[in-house]
Amino acid sequence: MGKISDFIGNSMALIVLAVAALALFWPQSCLWVRTGWINGLLMVVMFGMGLTMKAGDFAVLLARPRDVVIGCLAQFLVMPLLAFGLGKAFGLSEELLVGMVLVGACPGGTSSNVITYLAKGDTALSVGMTSVNTLAAPLLTPALTYLYLRTSVDVDVQAMFISILQVVIVPIGLGVLINRVWGRFAERAKGALPAVSVAAICLIVAAVVSHNSEKIRSTGAVIFTAVILHNLLGYLCGFLVGVLFRMNPARKKAVAVEIGMQNSGLATSLAASAFPNLTMATVPGAVFSVWHNISGAVLAGILRRLGTKKEE
Repeated sequence: MGKISDFIGNSMALIVLAVAALALFWPQSCLWVRTGWINGLLMVVMFGMGLTMKAGDFAVLLARPRDVVIGCLAQFLVMPLLAFGLGKAFGLSEELLVGMVLVGACPGGTSSNVITYLAKGDTALSVGMTSVNTLAAPLLTPALTYLYLRTSVDVDVQAMFISILQVVIVPIGLGVLINRVWGRFAERAKGALPAVSVAAICLIVAAVVSHNSEKIRSTGAVIFTAVILHNLLGYLCGFLVGVLFRMNPARKKAVAVEIGMQNSGLATSLAASAFPNLTMATVPGAVFSVWHNISGAVLAGILRRLGTKKEE
């Protein structure tokens, strides 16, 4: 089971791409996956993240607070600004702009830790940034969404805060608690986590894409271009942040990957729950979910060739 799960996890990009293509071109095959399931599916992914988290994940915050703070600040400064700027530059509709900003305002995705590891980056720093960013999300994600969208749509900051607590913090907290109390069970369950997480992400993508396939095809070129640029510019800005603060190659890789890869599943969930009347707001998150797994796998192969510097 562990080997099968690892294979599924390593093939995540191709699997998600295949599901997205199926939902886009043959939507009737995926319409059975309801958009109302998105929150529950994301909770499964977050619970799995919690099962893998330990107190040691935050040790890097005490050992190297400067690097973690720089990475976290860059995450929440760069990505929302890029999302808003690209949305305006491409003349996206109000619904798509909301979705873009939500993607940018969310914390880094859990897959960034895997990509950083494959890229021979500073995995401890990546895990630390993801953990801190995720815990900060209930406050920063609603605040940033309000900051960028307050003049165009009604943003219910309180509802978003509660939604993130329910969908992210509570499942992660439960996972951490089980890992702490029933460590042996958590250790056995970890073997199946890659397969479960990929299945949940695929179902989220299938739900969003199939129910909006016609609209996505009509605006496909524009939204795909905006999402791809958002992701790639995020990688570039993250790497430049590492250069600016004179980080070693391994840390540059971690910051670049962490900033470029977003928790797009959370963005999709928030779009569905906080903006139920804006159906297309879920699309950027779904497209980002597909694309950043592909780009992340390619980036890991490129970054592996860059030298790393060992530190005490």
